[in-house]
Amino acid sequence: MSNNAAQNLNLHLRQQIGKVVFGMDEVLHGLVIAWIADGHVLLEGAPGLGKTLLAKSLAQLMSGSFGRIQGTADLMPSDITGLHIFNTEANSFEFVPGPLFNEVVLVDEINRAGPKTQSALLQAMEEKLVTLDRKTYPLAENFFLIAAQNPFDFEGVYPLLESQLDRFLVRLDIAYPQLSAEVAVLSHYDKPGGGHSTALQQIQALPDTLLQQARQEAAAVHVEDCLYHYAIMLAEASRNHPRLSLGLSTRGALAVMRCARVEAVLDGRDFLIPDDIKAVAPLVVGHRLLLSSEAMLEGYSAIQIYREIENQVAVPRSAEAR
Repeated sequence: MSNNAAQNLNLHLRQQIGKVVFGMDEVLHGLVIAWIADGHVLLEGAPGLGKTLLAKSLAQLMSGSFGRIQGTADLMPSDITGLHIFNTEANSFEFVPGPLFNEVVLVDEINRAGPKTQSALLQAMEEKLVTLDRKTYPLAENFFLIAAQNPFDFEGVYPLLESQLDRFLVRLDIAYPQLSAEVAVLSHYDKPGGGHSTALQQIQALPDTLLQQARQEAAAVHVEDCLYHYAIMLAEASRNHPRLSLGLSTRGALAVMRCARVEAVLDGRDFLIPDDIKAVAPLVVGHRLLLSSEAMLEGYSAIQIYREIENQVAVPRSAEAR
């Protein structure tokens, strides 16, 4: 398989979004995987590194609408889902949709919103639906949610519950850019007003049906049964690891396989190999594994422990030979 839809989508996205953001190659790769796999993204990074600009760029690429939600302690579920308002002329209630009804939605500082508001996202992320006052409304077909949180400021925040974290397909870390990338940022945006809106206009929309074609390619990837067994063995090992108090769920194992399929087509293959699972697993498992208190005191990270598990679980030989 060569010059496939997924590779074309990846190339187009990097070329177009590369006009606006700089030094985010790994983050863009994770975004492409999540987008084709039809999942949602949790972004972690310090303020001011371009998370909002990245989300707006993606909406421009999709020719879709963009909605931004700022997480605050007083944010109510109706502020994001919408609400019914009584129309005196029609003598009936009318639904006024909230920002969730856009195609690309950025929830900034999601951990500053209260648990009740956070939970309002669960149905939207899992089913692309919003239920309000016993009525259910569908979201956009390509609804894509990006939630951002600052991993350094823990005062006045409500940490996401495990059930909420599990709804995010991948977690991506945005680090400070390299010197050359940061110089490029300054040279492009050091002007009155920043020039972000002008920069976004340079982005050419994704060709029609390309995203759907890429998703069909990922769904058609051949997966041997031994690789399903391999993914479950990794999950099972995480559930029994002494330094983890919560291992990988079945939803988490499914997420690994969905992302691995995309990794395969991005590499030009229509079959899965163990290296695909190894490549995407850190994006998928890092926010799903819960460290024991002893492991946190000893300074371990979830990715470190996952790598230990990966080294202990035997790779299926038949799949490796392919």
